[in-house]
Amino acid sequence: MGIQFGSFDAICQTAALVICPLIGSSQGIEPSCYSRNVEISGTLIFQPSTCFVHIVAIFMTGIMIFHIRSKYTAVGRKEILMFFYLYAIIELLAIFLDSGIIPTANVSYPWFAAIYTGLVAATYTCLLINGFVGFQFAEDGTPLSLWLLRISTLVVFGVSFFVAIATFKNIAGFNFAKPIGLWIIYILWPLVCAVIYVVSQLILVFRTLEDRWPIGDIVFGTAFFTVAQVILFAFSVTICDAIKHYIDGLFFFTLCMLLSVMMIYKYWDSITREDLEFSVGSKATVWEVKDPLLAGGADYGDEDSASNYTHGGGPPASLVGGVSGKQLYQNGAGGGPGRGYPPPMDRF
Repeated sequence: MGIQFGSFDAICQTAALVICPLIGSSQGIEPSCYSRNVEISGTLIFQPSTCFVHIVAIFMTGIMIFHIRSKYTAVGRKEILMFFYLYAIIELLAIFLDSGIIPTANVSYPWFAAIYTGLVAATYTCLLINGFVGFQFAEDGTPLSLWLLRISTLVVFGVSFFVAIATFKNIAGFNFAKPIGLWIIYILWPLVCAVIYVVSQLILVFRTLEDRWPIGDIVFGTAFFTVAQVILFAFSVTICDAIKHYIDGLFFFTLCMLLSVMMIYKYWDSITREDLEFSVGSKATVWEVKDPLLAGGADYGDEDSASNYTHGGGPPASLVGGVSGKQLYQNGAGGGPGRGYPPPMDRF
């Protein structure tokens, strides 16, 4: 059975999504194959391999955030930071939901699942808006640009959270047996945002950039995203049966999504250039001498000729007594014979 619009039956029977225990029926929809569980200190941990990828994703996101924050004057720095912050929160929350640390039977699980659903929709919205930052419709980093991003993301989060919790609780006209609204925000909306982002970045590269290498980052990121969806929704059960339930498609989905996010960072880093005047990094600073008085090879003959301690263009005189030691012992102070050095013995 293929994927049908508004229906999670085929999807949840193939992949163990966070929302699957809360839709379809009062007992949820159980996947036909999922990875083995492990017991740690008397607690069953579901999807242990996927949880490991979540931890790696949080660590890698922290590294990317650190490098983005170090590019103080890069275009769209504050806007793209919000996307990675949201992605890190999603991965952190997914650890508790995928692993069963928050059990599906717990009364708090639907609320956390609704928060997770809202964050996913908000993150794709943030990525969508970031796709237009490079066109400078609003100057990046300004209150207009940042608040437009924040308010849009917050609105989508609020709407998605409400649709999700209303679907799980069968309130406000929503029904977990027919979760059409949830299907739109969880399946369709991310796909629309990803397609618009890719198209907008291709237009940006071809129209405004001379360098074509960033296209490779876009292609790889799109490929990882596509592979993630195909593995999760088409080959999850096949992979699970072939590897004897040690891992399933959710593991490869999470891994490919991490790689696609890393390519987003790589693409953004390749198209942004930092203003070196304000940059702070580990590279050695090269100082250019602008003052001619500090530059080497300057001619000070005119000023030196007027000095009281310059004698006929000879060697420079001493600041004490008006003559240098060389003038005193060789030529004499008045042009006569010098005293000589070392002094003769008859002086003693």
